[in-house]
Amino acid sequence: MKVAQVAPLFESIPPKAYGGTERVVSYLTEELVKQGHEVTLFASGDSVTRAKLIPIVEKSSRQIPGRQDWLAYHLLMLDRVADLARSFDIIHFHTDYLHFPLAKHLKTPHITTLHGRLDLPELKPLYWHFCTIPLVSISNSQRAPLRWANWQATVHHGLPQDLYSFHPTPDNYFVFAGRMSWEKRVDRAIEIALHCGVPLYIAAKIDKCEELYFKEHIKPLLNNPLIKFVGEISESEKNDFLGQAKALLFPIDWPEPFGLVQIESLACGTPVIAYRCGSVPEVMENSVTGFIVNGQEEAFQAARDIESIDRQCCREIFERRFSVTRMAKDYLRVYTNLINESEASNSINRNGSFKFERRGVVVKNVKQQSIKNLESGDG
Repeated sequence: MKVAQVAPLFESIPPKAYGGTERVVSYLTEELVKQGHEVTLFASGDSVTRAKLIPIVEKSSRQIPGRQDWLAYHLLMLDRVADLARSFDIIHFHTDYLHFPLAKHLKTPHITTLHGRLDLPELKPLYWHFCTIPLVSISNSQRAPLRWANWQATVHHGLPQDLYSFHPTPDNYFVFAGRMSWEKRVDRAIEIALHCGVPLYIAAKIDKCEELYFKEHIKPLLNNPLIKFVGEISESEKNDFLGQAKALLFPIDWPEPFGLVQIESLACGTPVIAYRCGSVPEVMENSVTGFIVNGQEEAFQAARDIESIDRQCCREIFERRFSVTRMAKDYLRVYTNLINESEASNSINRNGSFKFERRGVVVKNVKQQSIKNLESGDG
């Protein structure tokens, strides 16, 4: 199968440090190549891949000093995708909704994986307008704000099984890993660690827009000797960082679409203490791979009970549910269905019979309903 993977240009593929979307694109691309598919990756020039790389800009926009107009680079990439579209069997977009005006005119079958949150109010009219675009969600919970969209499947993320090694015996510390943003609630993680008297190591990316939050709300909490801020870490450093921890603290306060660090932790055998938000109940198995909590008191108790979780079981569940092989299999099923539908549509149209429409026609008809449905939340 000839597959195009279209990646965002903010980070390289794979990213040098933080970058969940770019990491998943890399894992999927390399697995598809390994399975014998002909894969073309549209990405930044500092990407590393066994696929055919079409570099749009020399470096990922985060690596270029000074202020960057990231939109300009992405528009160049989408135009390049359009030029080459007929040479692929399927085009897989990971660029949020930026490509929608182009995609709806493509003759080549395409699919879009949405990696971000979908509950922002301005997104509903946009996705309503482009309601025929075929989509993949990364969790069922992610779909909730846009249940009427043209969903083809939910595909949970997966990791190479040899990327992280099993750590049967942890050291006496907790970890937090992710963005330094209010919705990730590193302040809750600090409170949990201090309550238990257990050191907490914080590996977090601080974007420009989050510097003030870090300075005003988090930095004052770092004075306690139990709290260690280590900054961003690379993928190679994650293995021991996560694997030697007693638990990953994931006390989020937002509708997390997936939370890649959860399965990275499980791959090491490290259980997770997570708040019941977004995808957490889909990814986690309560009292099996860690604990799902509803507040800080429950989190305190979970942290005290964390040694009751079988670390070997965490690793086994990762291997069964969250391998890159399973993820690639799920995506190949989506690709095949879309290609077959496209071929059926083309065949019927050539024979002069009736016009065959894909699943999106149902949504297209619904689109004729009053926009009041959107405003009232009934869409």
